[in-house]
Amino acid sequence: MKKILISNKIIFITGVAGFIGSNLAKRLLHDFENIRVVGLDNMNDYYDVQLKEDRLKELEQDDRFTFIKGNLGNKERIMSVFEKYKPNVVVNLGGQAGVRYSIENPDAYIEGNLVGFFNILEGCRYYPVEHLVYASSSSVYGSNKKVPYSTEDMVDNPVSLYAATKKSDELMAHAYSKLYNIPSTGLRFFTVYGPAGRPDMAYFGFTNKLIKGEKIQIFNYGNCKRDFTYIDDIVEGVVRVMQRAPEKRNGEDGLPIPPYSIYNIGNNHPENLLEFVQILQEELIRAGVLPEDYDFEAHKEFVPMQPGDVPITYADTSALERDFGYKPNTSLREGLRKFAEWYKERESKNETCN
Repeated sequence: MKKILISNKIIFITGVAGFIGSNLAKRLLHDFENIRVVGLDNMNDYYDVQLKEDRLKELEQDDRFTFIKGNLGNKERIMSVFEKYKPNVVVNLGGQAGVRYSIENPDAYIEGNLVGFFNILEGCRYYPVEHLVYASSSSVYGSNKKVPYSTEDMVDNPVSLYAATKKSDELMAHAYSKLYNIPSTGLRFFTVYGPAGRPDMAYFGFTNKLIKGEKIQIFNYGNCKRDFTYIDDIVEGVVRVMQRAPEKRNGEDGLPIPPYSIYNIGNNHPENLLEFVQILQEELIRAGVLPEDYDFEAHKEFVPMQPGDVPITYADTSALERDFGYKPNTSLREGLRKFAEWYKERESKNETCN
C-alpha cells in the first residue's frame, strides 16, 4: 500500500450534506490543518432537508470548506469540479441510499448510483487522483448464508436494486482501476447509525413514531440481526483508508495490476432486532425523550419480512484489522445513548423556536 499524506491536499467528498459525508468532512477539517474540502450534494428531499442544511451550516463556518450544489448524474457538473479543483483524493459517498425506496423509485438509483459513479470514475480518469474511496454496502451480500460476511465471498445474488447498483459500482471501479491505473478502495458499510443520522433508518424512524404515539413495525417478527456500526467508527475507518492507497504495479504482461481493494466496515457483532428495540427504548427513557411509564408493548407491531431485506448482516473485519490496525468498537448501547441525547437536545431546541 502507498501512504498518502492528506495534509495540504484537496479532498472532494460527494454526498457531503449526508450523514457519513458531513461527519467525514467535519473530522477532516478538525484533524488536518492545511486541508481543503470540496463537497458536492444535490440536497434532495429523500429525507428531511433541514437536517442536511443544519449539517452544511456547521461545515460552512470553516473557510477551508467549499460547497457545490449539483447532481452526480450531471456529467458536465462533475467534470467541471475535477477541472476547477483538481482533487488529490475523492471520497464518493453520494448517490441514492435505502433498500426499500429502491423498490418504488428505481430511477433514482440508476441516476445516482450507476450514472453518478460512472461520472466520478470519468473524472478520476481525466484528472488523475491519488486515491478514490467509495461507499459500497453490506447489501451486496444479499441472502448469503455464510456468516460473517467476508470480502472473499461471492456476491452475485443481490436481493434489491440498491444492492445491485452497489455491486455494479465495485465492478466499474475494478475496470477503471485496471484500464487507467486508478487506485480505488470500496468500503462495504454495515448499518450506520448515530446522532443526526438518516430518519429512514430504524432507530430514528422508530423514535419519531413512538413520540407521536404511532406503532413501530418490527420486521420478520423480530427474527433479524443487524451489525450496527456507530458513525464515528465508520468515519475513523474512512480516514484511515483514505491515507493508504492500493499500490500501482504492473503484471508479467507489462499491464497494470488493478490497484483495487474492498473492505468491510462493521461492528463484527450482530444484534437481534428485539434486543436493539429494548436498548433503544431504555435509552429514550433515560434521555427523557419518552416518559418512564411509556407502554412500548402497545406500540409494537410484528410483521413479515419486507422485500429486499435480509435476515442477518454480520461483517468479517479481519482484512481491515490486518491492513489498517483498526476495528470498530462502539457498543450499541453507547451509540444509541448518544443518539437519544442528541434527539432530546434537538427536541428542546425545536420547542424553544416554536
